[in-house]
Amino acid sequence: MKLRKQVTVCGGAIFCVAVFSLYLMLDRVQHDPARRQTGGNFPRSQISVLQNRIEQLEQLLEENHQIISHIKDSVLELTDTGAVSPSGHLPFRSANGSWVLPFDGRPTFLAVKPQDCQLATASQAQTDFQMLDVYSLLKFDNPDGGVWKQGFEITYEPGEWDDEQLQVFVVPHSHNDPGWIKTYDKYFTDQTQHILNNMVVELAKDPRRKFIWSEISFLSKWWETADTDKQEATRKLIREGQLEIVTGGWVMTDEANAHYFAMLDQLIEGHQWLERNLGVTPRSGWAVDPFGHSATMPYLLKRANLTSMLIQRVHYSVKKHFASTRSLEFMWRQAWDPASGTDIFCHMMPFYSYDVPHTCGPDPKICCQFDFKRLPGGRVNCPWKVPPKPVVENNVAERATVLLDQYRKKSKLFRSKVVLIPLGDDFRFDKALEWDQQYGNYQKLFDYMNSQPELHVQAQFGTLSDYFNAVYKANGATPGSRPADYPVLSGDFFAYADREDHYWTGYFTSRPFYKSLDRVVESHLRGAEILYSLAVASARHGGMEGRYPVTDYALLADARRSVGLFQHHDGITGTAKENVVTDYGTKLLRALIGLKRVIINAAHFLVMKNKEFYRFYQTEPFLETDDRRATQDTLPQRTLIEVDPAGPRYVVLFNPVEQERLCVVTVLVNTVHVRVLTEDGQTLPVQLSAQWSSASQMSAEVFEASFMVRLPALGLAVFHVYDAPDSPMTLRSDTLLRLAGSGLSARAVDPLPVRSQQADPQTFYITSQSLTLGFSGTTGLLESIRRKDDPQELKVQMQFLTYGTRASKDKSGAYLFLPDGKAKPYVQKEPPVVRVVEGPLFSEVVAYYQHFQQIIRIHNVPGLDGLSIDMTTTVDIRDQTNKELAMRLTTDIQSGEVFYTDLNGFQMQPRRHYMKLPLQANFYPMPSQAYIQDSQHRLTLHTAQALGVTSLDSGQLEVIMDRRLMQDDNRGLGQGLKDNKRTANRFRLLLERRSTGNKMMDGGPTSYPSLLSHMTNSILNHEVLALPVLPKKRGIPPLQTFAPLKSSLPCDFHLLNLRSIQSQQDPHWPSPYTALIFHRKGLDCGLEAQNLGFNCTTTEGQLAVSELFRNLDVHLLQPMSLTLMDSAAPLANDSTISLDPMEISAFKIKLR
Repeated sequence: MKLRKQVTVCGGAIFCVAVFSLYLMLDRVQHDPARRQTGGNFPRSQISVLQNRIEQLEQLLEENHQIISHIKDSVLELTDTGAVSPSGHLPFRSANGSWVLPFDGRPTFLAVKPQDCQLATASQAQTDFQMLDVYSLLKFDNPDGGVWKQGFEITYEPGEWDDEQLQVFVVPHSHNDPGWIKTYDKYFTDQTQHILNNMVVELAKDPRRKFIWSEISFLSKWWETADTDKQEATRKLIREGQLEIVTGGWVMTDEANAHYFAMLDQLIEGHQWLERNLGVTPRSGWAVDPFGHSATMPYLLKRANLTSMLIQRVHYSVKKHFASTRSLEFMWRQAWDPASGTDIFCHMMPFYSYDVPHTCGPDPKICCQFDFKRLPGGRVNCPWKVPPKPVVENNVAERATVLLDQYRKKSKLFRSKVVLIPLGDDFRFDKALEWDQQYGNYQKLFDYMNSQPELHVQAQFGTLSDYFNAVYKANGATPGSRPADYPVLSGDFFAYADREDHYWTGYFTSRPFYKSLDRVVESHLRGAEILYSLAVASARHGGMEGRYPVTDYALLADARRSVGLFQHHDGITGTAKENVVTDYGTKLLRALIGLKRVIINAAHFLVMKNKEFYRFYQTEPFLETDDRRATQDTLPQRTLIEVDPAGPRYVVLFNPVEQERLCVVTVLVNTVHVRVLTEDGQTLPVQLSAQWSSASQMSAEVFEASFMVRLPALGLAVFHVYDAPDSPMTLRSDTLLRLAGSGLSARAVDPLPVRSQQADPQTFYITSQSLTLGFSGTTGLLESIRRKDDPQELKVQMQFLTYGTRASKDKSGAYLFLPDGKAKPYVQKEPPVVRVVEGPLFSEVVAYYQHFQQIIRIHNVPGLDGLSIDMTTTVDIRDQTNKELAMRLTTDIQSGEVFYTDLNGFQMQPRRHYMKLPLQANFYPMPSQAYIQDSQHRLTLHTAQALGVTSLDSGQLEVIMDRRLMQDDNRGLGQGLKDNKRTANRFRLLLERRSTGNKMMDGGPTSYPSLLSHMTNSILNHEVLALPVLPKKRGIPPLQTFAPLKSSLPCDFHLLNLRSIQSQQDPHWPSPYTALIFHRKGLDCGLEAQNLGFNCTTTEGQLAVSELFRNLDVHLLQPMSLTLMDSAAPLANDSTISLDPMEISAFKIKLR
């Protein structure tokens, strides 16, 4: 009876409000003076009157929709008197004090096929060299090798070339850093443009002259201002084989800190530019300057259809070992590859550097005499005090003999009678004089050598591919295939040392602020690419292409290039001058702002229930960004949602991950009276917490509202936030301040209670449905983890330490880590203030120290988000001198000397701690994760930014958080690291239990994360974006959830990108085609499976692309090389594609 009465009242209310509102509208149309004016004044033509009328009608319709949705909301208010949660009961505390949440209760399942688990137990790559074994074998001593100091004496017999002459390829090059001592733009203005201008003129003088170029970021900038004659001359030089584009990336990427998403993206950006402007596909890779080499690079190059590659900066002991076994050229194979499908031919340069003194042969004193830029009277000279001499008729025989001796000695380190002689250095060939000096003198030497049959030599200028092709031909092999008797290698080349114990392991952490910003921008770039591609396809599908801001493509193109530029080996590495770092930061921030705009514009279109109401106004965005950065070097401020009693605020949540996501989302609101509803009107549990401005000071204006959401894969969901009187579903956090007599007291803000107590040394705990964490009463830092299904807690003790640098001679700098011994415990006079926050959705412990603030949080939700520990360490060491701050985890795990770090977020690489190496040599890059394990447990530290990591003792993991160094380390930078910022390093710590029967592979060269671990990394690196809808005077049109995927992706598939391909006519406009790039992850199924909170199935790598997207048709499905330069025949649109574990594959698709 009561219910019937309520419904009658509701119905009556709706009827009255609707009638009254329609009356008001009609009244406004008749009496609004502004409207009468525009309508009755009869402008110049009848058409504009009609336009005005139509606009009025549209406005009325929008207002009407708004009124209806308000009525709907008020009806919900009426019926929802009990504020019932989705499952019909309220959050409550159980007997043991932990919170039990109402939950949407949907059962989820995990169905991983046994076949998808075989990679971790399959046979490994069959190789002649596994770099882990090479490291075990080498003594890493450094005896004096004579003229080749780090090598050995090379001898040969005079008649060795009688049967097969020596072929010499001298390859002129100029290494152009897109930012280092000068900014990218300044280098271009001062040097690079002159190099390229001279190149066009000087190469045309003699068809025998050759040159190679690598960095497309510079070539494209030059091309924009080059006249058509220069452009045509460049194309001709390429056609005729005088100029070769090598690698063809936007930059020569760093290989330690860069994430594979960005490494691939800058390669695509470079190759797409080449395709459009030069019509050329690179075939040889050239990486002379990255500080150590990753196994990810050969994989990407191979999949981009390059056939050969060259590397240079490798540990001098490793170079010597490979030189002594004539193994400097090898097939580089991925460690997981049981066959040879990933092989690429690789040449390792044997000597100290890529400059002329270290490339013609083993004796730099002699080689320097053949760098003709150093002729007397120039600005550069030879440190060995013997200058070059111009080659003239009466000295050519002597000069040629001396040089040929070096060529022969160098060739003795290789298996063929073809030798590569790079000729160049940083920013060489910027003056016409140098072109004449080098090419003129060398041509005389070649002409003489080639005219003396008894010398048995053929010397010439060549490109890199000329050299590689000659090697293949000499061995009777087709380009790219393995020449007979050449070795196969797997593994990587970290850490790099160029001399003595000078390990380049500092740059794994240098300038962590920008390493972090880089990953934020990358995640936004991927998210923006995906949403833009879906929005444009959807607009095309609905015939609304003209109304969508397709021009946002220019913002995407700009961001791709800014992110690409920063992957340069002096960008993300943190090894550039301070003003150059600021320039990179400014470009990254501009990219981020542009990407947020692309995301907002796409989200606006995609969440509109009725696309007819869609209007795009450049000056009036529909959504706000989730956060804002005041400057390029400050941390972001989250957007405040100002809730108004007059009506709801809408928030659109974007999930950039390709699986459904159940997680806690936190937004900032201006009131404690907050209520959150789903799109269909269900009230969600909300945990209300304070916003803290200091250890004990909370804000009275801003509050945190956290709520649990289920978001569609790659989708957008709409939530309503109300200013509502106390709802039983909105629960306050319980806050305790642990003070150690510091005189501080808590200042509570009504109605958020705060208790304070004197800290004691007793361990204290926070708990969730999955985890219990123990903390030290003294330090406030983590001490133990217990998983709910484990009877035993595991010691995971966190401590902070500091490293100093050496007292004399060489000291740490941007590149080098040269510590003054073992780390010392971080100490401060005052004990820390520790804040403990507990509530139904999350609990956290925050410890405030002078130089860092550590937040450790656990989410009380089922599935993925609740299974790992969320950690944020905000570091500020700006008042320190020559100090590096480290975070060490010490555990009971019996890991021995083995630990695992990732390469570029793409693959895991086992590492060993060697006592025979100095401490700094045992550090490795950690772009995305590191773990230790024993037969029982695996503990993984996932990271949202690249940092240096090690394990110096069994059961330990240690990360360098920031470094502040007051001096240069003599590698050319000329500065220390003194521009530190307040930096937030973000992590997820995941403890997993290993199941039996998975231990036999622990000694092997491969290891893989579990499915849970892969997904944990994904949610850490691709945060949910909360985009508030801006209040509109005319009201908000109806919005709805956007779920783009018709069927869920297999959960071992990662959508690396959905990248709109540029138009061939206009690079700032998209073509109708999109690149669909998938990576199928390699899994270790030997860790106990957990409920992930979403349905997860694997399919043995099979995927039907036509079944993937909802409301979009696939009109083309064409397999491509990774950078989209080479294509296979198109597949039928309804074909199933198939990927092997670890495979990255690209497809060109047309979505409509």
